[in-house]
Amino acid sequence: MSQLDPDKARTAVTYSAAADHFDDPPLAFWARIGERTVERVRLEPGHRVLDVCSGTGASAIPAARAVGPSGSVLAVDLADALLDRGRAKARALGLSNLDFRCADVETLDMQPGGFDAIVCVFGIFFMPDMPAAVRRLWRWLKPGGTLAITTWGQSVLEPGNTAFWDAIRTHRPDVYKTFRPWERIDTPDTLRTMLAEAGVATCAVDAEGSRQPLTSPDDWWVIALGSGYRGTIDKLDPGTQESVKRDTLAPLRAQSALTAETNALYAIARKPPEGEAKR
Repeated sequence: MSQLDPDKARTAVTYSAAADHFDDPPLAFWARIGERTVERVRLEPGHRVLDVCSGTGASAIPAARAVGPSGSVLAVDLADALLDRGRAKARALGLSNLDFRCADVETLDMQPGGFDAIVCVFGIFFMPDMPAAVRRLWRWLKPGGTLAITTWGQSVLEPGNTAFWDAIRTHRPDVYKTFRPWERIDTPDTLRTMLAEAGVATCAVDAEGSRQPLTSPDDWWVIALGSGYRGTIDKLDPGTQESVKRDTLAPLRAQSALTAETNALYAIARKPPEGEAKR
């Protein structure tokens, strides 16, 4: 893989570090939302699928099941450690039609019209130029194919999110909210606007409110270790990490917080069939 730009390199490092907690029970929302994305695509046996920013297979695994042995899924991500976990899960499930590949989607050379469906769950916002990235994916989609992009809605992972950033602002204000790219498209209107700029003018956007159950308020720190917060946590020395953890969990324990908000936006766009596109 060619050298990554600084933002992508940071993302790769963050999520490789987060791999040790990525599939822990408090982060079951990855699999739940990945599955719900694939359900919306309506895959059929024999379909060819590209899964971009695949992680450990939250959407790639249900896609591989849906397309069956006659179909195939190519799952691409920057974080090797996540891909290793995905490969192990695929082997355990006997999914020989699923290929995990470490690659930067913006440097991939794919055949135009080569996929029946392209899925990107919690990943498009990591692209510096999101419309350009979507145009690239749209080009790889065959006429009549489906593009599915899922991103975070507002109030994501509250109330822990606010508690975490308040603690960071107290102990390390220099790293306070330095990288939160999903906020660029966290409403249906901003997501539709981005897709329209990419030339995907007709799509259905479904805003879904949901919560991840927690067995105790302390589970929120497991979420932090297995998600994008990990990049900030790893910038802290051990003493500061403990202080931030303490000050994050204290208000959650005080309010007996037993859920984390996992609001998501699902965008589904069907590429016009060839005859329809020419009219």
